[in-house]
Parts: sequence; structure tokens; C-alpha cells
Amino acid sequence: MTVTIKAKALEAFVADIFASAGCSTDEGGRIGHYLVSANLSGHDSHGVVRVPRYAAQKKNGTVVADVTVDILVDTPVIAVVDGKYGFGQTVTPQAVQIGIDKCRRNGLSAVTLRNAGHVGRVGDWAEMAAEAGLVSIHFVNASGSVLVAPYGGVQRRFSTAPYCVGVPRPGHDPLVLDFATSVVAEGKVLVASQGGKKVPEGALIGPDGKPSSDPHLLYGDYTPTGPRDHSKGTGAIQAFGDHKGSGLAFMCEILGGALSGTGTTDPQRGRFATVASRVPMLDPDPLPVGEGMRGPRHVPGCEDPRRRRPGCIDEHAIVNLQSRRGRELLARPDADAGHDQLGRQRLLPDPG
Repeated sequence: MTVTIKAKALEAFVADIFASAGCSTDEGGRIGHYLVSANLSGHDSHGVVRVPRYAAQKKNGTVVADVTVDILVDTPVIAVVDGKYGFGQTVTPQAVQIGIDKCRRNGLSAVTLRNAGHVGRVGDWAEMAAEAGLVSIHFVNASGSVLVAPYGGVQRRFSTAPYCVGVPRPGHDPLVLDFATSVVAEGKVLVASQGGKKVPEGALIGPDGKPSSDPHLLYGDYTPTGPRDHSKGTGAIQAFGDHKGSGLAFMCEILGGALSGTGTTDPQRGRFATVASRVPMLDPDPLPVGEGMRGPRHVPGCEDPRRRRPGCIDEHAIVNLQSRRGRELLARPDADAGHDQLGRQRLLPDPG
């Protein structure tokens, strides 16, 4: 059965869950805002499907409420920030703001956040930098979450290692490129396992080398409303783009993990930690290319539904290309919140 929920009501519901779990009212509201925003952006993999995992992590102490970050290395343009295992929705904006402040003073900055909980949709942080007028590049890994087989392999070696770039366009929505370096994010397999949108055929690979779309390869046996534990599966998510995608995943592991001091993804690591290195943030104003990014004239016509090739991009993809406008449209009081798998996927228990 499909259950449709208004966006603001769902956001408040999620906020109440985390306030009851021991987070402050502000932190609960922040988590609710960013998770529902991911649903409204078309990314259910990073939306309220995450609530059970976050709540379980809070309960077992692997994620800590209401953390104020520490700055371990601090130069005019560089910072190494320790998230101290705080919720990603709390510690990541602190780290991004540190990078914004340094970049405004010096024109460039490089900030690494380590030991953070799941940071959610990385595009949120690119949008935050873009709202400050800055270009940002994000290399991310998830230490302790080994899920992805590189090109030519069947064994897990990488995290989903997201990569993201944000480019501001004053007076227009920013350009944001945000993707996992696997064929799909793990959260999309999670959504599929709960009856939502299926993952593409070949997104997963079994130990026998056969491509598949069956979530059981990643999670092993599970019941419809039971937990999903990726340590129980025998298969892996495939890296996207053959050798090129595997190479980009490798570099995200190096730039997102190794340079932070936390390290690359390690199956022996007992505690999940997201590491996000931003190299660099850049203020485009002093550069001659700055003016070129201010208007839409250099942007391909694919972002305008009236100019796309017929049959090339569906309406759902257009919402993703224009995610800010899509969120605003779906979050109106007279609009429904998100996608038809929301009702099926929310609040299923998960060990994370």
C-alpha cells in the first residue's frame, strides 16, 4: 500500500524521532530537513529511508548527538576537522562553513572532515558553498563500509565513494554534479529491497561474476520488514564506468580517506565514519571565467525541458537537474511529499 505524506509533516515527524532519541530540537529539525529534502530532490536513497539506521547508530553509540567539531590543523587555507562521530547533518555544515570563511579571506581553501556520521546527500553541501558564491569539489569515502567491486573484480574493495562538484551562478540555480562512483548508491539497493524502485540490471555482481539486480546479493536473506545488513551478503555493487569509474573511486578513497588521516575503507574498521575532503573551494570572482558562470548562456540546453531532445530525458530527470526548483514545487502546502515508495520504506528496522 502506498502512503503519501505532506513534506512538512514528514519533516516534523523525523525531527520528533531524533529529539526523542536524545538529540536537541535543533539537531532533530536539521536531520528531518535534510532527509526530506533528499526525497524531494528525487534521491530516496538518502531520504527518510535512513531514519532507522541513524536511530540505531544513536542508540548503540556509534553516532553522537549535538557535536561541535574540533579543528585539528588550521592554516590560512587548510583545515582538518574532526567530526567526533557526530551526525553528518550537524558536523558537515560546520566544516563547510569553515571552508567558506577561509576561501572568502584567501580565494582558496581545502578542508577535510573526518569521523562524521553519514553526511547525507553530498549535493546539499555543494549547494551551501554555491550559495556563498564558491565553487567546491567533494571527494568522499565511507570508512568501514566496503561495498563496491572494482572493474574486473567480484570482491568488495571500495566504499560507494561519492564525488560532487558545485558551481555557483548568481541569479540562477547552481550547477551540481553529485554521484556515487558505484553504479548505484547502497541506499538505492536498500530502497529496492523494500519494494521501491528497482536497481538497473547489472548494478550488482555475484561471487560467480554474474551481473544481477537482486538486493539479496548485497544483504543476504531478509524479511520484507526486517533489517538489511550488507555484511551478510556475498555479492557487491559494481563500480560505474568500467576502468574509468574504478579509477575515480580509487582517487576518492585516497583524497577523501587517506589525506584526512582516517584512512581508506577498511573491512576491519568496526565503526562507520564518513570522510569528506573538499579540494578546493574556489572563489571565481577574481578569475576571468567568473563572469562566464554567471548566466545560463553557457549551460547546455538539457536543463530546459523546452530544449531537450524528445525522449532523451524524462520529467523525473528534469526535476533532478533542477532539484532546488523541484524541491520548492513538491514542498508547497498543496503538494504531496515525494515518491510512491516513501510510505513503504519508512521506519523499517535496520542495523546500519
